[in-house]
Amino acid sequence: MQDTIGLTRQQIAQLLASDIPDGSIVNLGIGMPTLVGDYLPTDKDILLHSENGILGMGPAASGDNVDPDLINASRQPITLLHGASITEHTVSFAMMRGGHLDYAVLGAFQVSASGDLANWKTDAADAIPAVGGAMDLAVGAKQVLVTMEHRGRDGTPKVLRQCTYPLTGKGVVTRIYTDLAVIDVTPGGLNVYAMKAGVSAAFLRSVTDAPLNFPQTPRVIVLDLAGAPRYA
Repeated sequence: MQDTIGLTRQQIAQLLASDIPDGSIVNLGIGMPTLVGDYLPTDKDILLHSENGILGMGPAASGDNVDPDLINASRQPITLLHGASITEHTVSFAMMRGGHLDYAVLGAFQVSASGDLANWKTDAADAIPAVGGAMDLAVGAKQVLVTMEHRGRDGTPKVLRQCTYPLTGKGVVTRIYTDLAVIDVTPGGLNVYAMKAGVSAAFLRSVTDAPLNFPQTPRVIVLDLAGAPRYA
């Protein structure tokens, strides 16, 4: 029963978007993180960076707004906000490596109990390893937020005691957003900040390889009538 109540990818992105503070400079990585740009609150001034050289990225483009020369790091058509700038890669990577980004939102194959991140290579025979700028983002951003499903397609945990895939960065992850929970990485281990309504602590532990701490009663993630997630 509990297997069917997780958040969708869009809802994970929407929940994370609601947590980004006003005035932040944020990089959105490839995959699920790009969805975050579609859900940023309109009452917050948040500046989006894309590693292919965009500062001031807007939501995804559609219809007549699509410009084939204007794409994000996932090669998806996007819009620009007023005042946006476009640079070449060396300037863009200098922003990433120089500590100028408040947050990097990255996808992950695995995250360890100590915040190690593995997101560029798996053991799959048909996988094509491509680290891109993930290593630079993982060590350059002030905080790294991860979006991912809590388990793989075969049901195996993705939040582990130790990563089994090659690392992108060691001890870099700040917070993990999954379809089941929001988990903070702390010096004392993984602290559960929030859980999706209907998910119990026992179930979350059963689908997580790493030990979980519950230092306080977790907040509950509920959906409004439109299906948007929020903390109750």
